[in-house]
Amino acid sequence: MEKVILLIQCPDQHGIVAQVTQFIFQQNGNITESNQHSTDLEGGRFYMRLGFILDTADRTILEGAFSPLGKSLQAEWHFHFESDVTRMAIAVSQYDHCLVDLLYRVSSGELNATIPFVISNHETTRALVEHHGIPFHHLPVNKDTKADQEKQILDLISENSDFLVMARYMQILSADFLGDYGKEVINIHHSFLPSFIGANPYRQAYERGVKIIGATAHYATMDLDEGPIIEQAVARVSHTDTVQTLKRKGRTLEQNALASAIHAHAEHRVIRHGNKTIVFEP
Repeated sequence: MEKVILLIQCPDQHGIVAQVTQFIFQQNGNITESNQHSTDLEGGRFYMRLGFILDTADRTILEGAFSPLGKSLQAEWHFHFESDVTRMAIAVSQYDHCLVDLLYRVSSGELNATIPFVISNHETTRALVEHHGIPFHHLPVNKDTKADQEKQILDLISENSDFLVMARYMQILSADFLGDYGKEVINIHHSFLPSFIGANPYRQAYERGVKIIGATAHYATMDLDEGPIIEQAVARVSHTDTVQTLKRKGRTLEQNALASAIHAHAEHRVIRHGNKTIVFEP
C-alpha cells in the first residue's frame, strides 16, 4: 500500500470536493484525511489537501488519470508519495543553533527527511556535521567570488536535493540562483516580519523598545525578507532585556519556527499562492 497526498488549488466552484473524492474512489483509494479552505464562496480561491491510501500507486498513471479533471477545474495540483523521502540540503554560516536542532530532529526520526549535505561559507560547523556522518562542503565567499560560489552550490544541490534550508546562512541568494535552482528555499529570519527587515533585527527591536520579539520562517524570493511566510514564533520581552538577552530568547524562537515550517513543508501541508501560504494543521 502507498500513502499519497494530493495538494490542489483552483477557483472556487460547486462540486470540487465531490469530483475529487469521486476520482479517488474510482482509483480504488481510501481517503484518510481531508482539509480544505476557501477564501470566498463567491469568486474566491479553493485549497485542498487530501490524503489517501492506494493498494498500488504508479505516479505516471495517477497523474495522467487526474489531468482531465485538473484541467476542467483550472487547478494547480501535485501528488506526493509517502515513499519519496524528502532530501533537505542545508546552508549555514557560523550560528549553529538551528543546524543543531535540525540534525537532532532528523537523526531522531522526528523529521521525515534526509540531509544529503551541509554547505557553509565558514568551517565553524564542520566537526558537528561530520559527527553525524553528513558530508560538509566549505564554500567561502566574498563580493568578488559570489557568482562562482553560487554556481558551486547549484552544482551540489540541483540534482541532489528537493529543497534548501537557510539555517542562519548569512548570505543573500541572488535572483539568478533562485531562478536556476527552481525549487523551494526556506529561510529563517530573526525577527517578526515584516518588522525589522535586514541586518541586526534584535538591536533594532531593542532600540525600538518592543514588548514582543519573534522569528519568521518564510520562502525565499528575489525580494529580501519579503517571501511568503510559513511560520512565526513570538516571545514577550520587557524593558529589562538587553540586546544579548533578546538574542538568547530569539535563538529558541528561530529553532521552533524553522522546524515547524520544515515539518509543514516536508509533510506537504503548505500550499503557496502569490505572497501567501495556506498551511494545513497536522
